[in-house]
Amino acid sequence: MSENVRSRLITQGSQRTPNRAMLRAVGFGDDDFTKPIVGVANGFSTITPCNMGINDLAKRAEAGIKDAGGMPQMFGTITVSDGISMGTEGMKYSLVSRDVIADSIETACNAQSMDGVIAIGGCDKNMPGAMIAMARMNIPAIFVYGGTIKPGHYDGEDLTVVSAFEAVGQHSAGKIDDSTLLAIERNACPGAGSCGGMFTANTMSSAFEVMGMSLPYSSTMAAEDAEKADSTEKSASVLVNAIRKQILPSQILTRKAFENSISVIMAVGGSTNAVLHLLAIANTIGVELTLDDFETIRQRVPVLCDLKPSGRYVTVNLHQAGGIPQVMKMLLNHGLLHGDALTISGETIAEILADIPDEPPADQDVIRPWNNPVYKEGHLAILKGNLASEGSVAKISGVKNPTMTGPARVFESEEECLEAILAGKINPGDVIIVRYEGPKGGPGMREMLAPTSAIIGAGLGDSVGLITDGRFSGGTYGLVVGHVAPEAYVGGTIGLVKEGDSITIDAKKKLLQVNVSEEELAQRRANWKAPEPRYKRGVLAKYAKLVSSSSLGGVTDLNLV
Repeated sequence: MSENVRSRLITQGSQRTPNRAMLRAVGFGDDDFTKPIVGVANGFSTITPCNMGINDLAKRAEAGIKDAGGMPQMFGTITVSDGISMGTEGMKYSLVSRDVIADSIETACNAQSMDGVIAIGGCDKNMPGAMIAMARMNIPAIFVYGGTIKPGHYDGEDLTVVSAFEAVGQHSAGKIDDSTLLAIERNACPGAGSCGGMFTANTMSSAFEVMGMSLPYSSTMAAEDAEKADSTEKSASVLVNAIRKQILPSQILTRKAFENSISVIMAVGGSTNAVLHLLAIANTIGVELTLDDFETIRQRVPVLCDLKPSGRYVTVNLHQAGGIPQVMKMLLNHGLLHGDALTISGETIAEILADIPDEPPADQDVIRPWNNPVYKEGHLAILKGNLASEGSVAKISGVKNPTMTGPARVFESEEECLEAILAGKINPGDVIIVRYEGPKGGPGMREMLAPTSAIIGAGLGDSVGLITDGRFSGGTYGLVVGHVAPEAYVGGTIGLVKEGDSITIDAKKKLLQVNVSEEELAQRRANWKAPEPRYKRGVLAKYAKLVSSSSLGGVTDLNLV
């Protein structure tokens, strides 16, 4: 029996009669007051296709909780669409929404003394937001991913939302005409579900399956397929059992679980955002995790999956090829996964993977055999140097040459940068700097999918670098470096770079530097003044005051005492 249930039993006398009366109004009968109350954090929204199918899943979760002997209590939590807000001022709210989601789930569950929670979400920040809340509360919890979108199709090609962003760059470069641009837009997103490649949503859902906070195979299911709803109902039953056994997030979200998730993220070619989110979750649960841990694991884990954005396939193809369990089994067999890590079902990772084949099916090439990986090492490199003394994250998959030195092209915002790219003002060999887009400076650390997609669309992906203290979409690829810390707004060196300065990106040496003397940088720093905050009131102003460095996960409750 959980502490919350025990507390209700002890205090269910006359002094609690009004509380019981209100619970009766929402469906409780005499026998229900001894049952665990299970929160259903429902991320349903028609704001985005990622979340528009979630209400049906929440209802299946309710049914599953009741069948398992629990009492469901559904409540809503927000989402924003990264894809819709991309390239606009609204994108500043994206990372902020992660903390709003966490705060809302924590508030509802703790205020109503819930015994456990099943969180159902789709778009990028739903997963880490829910997991931060679960880590804070440490009550039995499970995450249900709303599911991935199926690919769109045009001219014999599979499309994702990134196809539309890249088409804008192709159109500006004169490579496609108006009718083709419109056709790609019309066909890129055919229905419900989160963006279809191994972008941020699918990366984070995969990470949580690996960590044992979601059921096997659930992270790669399509939103519109019946198995997604069936898996949701099963997840609810597993959660009620975890409440009875008191299987807690602190027992699951261990150092081993984080190492497992990083290994799989490298193997599937996942999003740079996973670095930021895993650091934040680890900070919340009290597990020591740093940027250096990502680099250590990167060097020993190959990229096994040929997935978009830099590869050929989408997530539903990965699911058909064996999903995340197949990737995990290969890593386990080669000593790159901790098989004794616990999951929400009470089983260990090794027990869950016991019947998974050792090798992927021979009739597919989404998951490569161990002796024929896409890349011999992971794709998310941690770079440091005088431009990023705390660190930065480079995504080097699909990059022909992960090393370049070139002149800085400096922009104070994403909009300025995109305008220059679309106007043809960026040349091969340039290194673009987009600054004052960090957690505090943006505020909100916007993603740079529009500029990076425009670079790819213009055919400059192999010859132009881009560095920012902001973030990248999971759909970004090319020689791009984000999460530069310290950020420009707090006096980081990225804020001192001048137009034309020589910049070096060297993923082989894990180096990011401006080739200017220390004496010159010291003089520039002495003359630098912090800009005025862009927002003085509201959620963005509060966020800018509270948020930590990206090197610590961009958390908002780090130093409150």
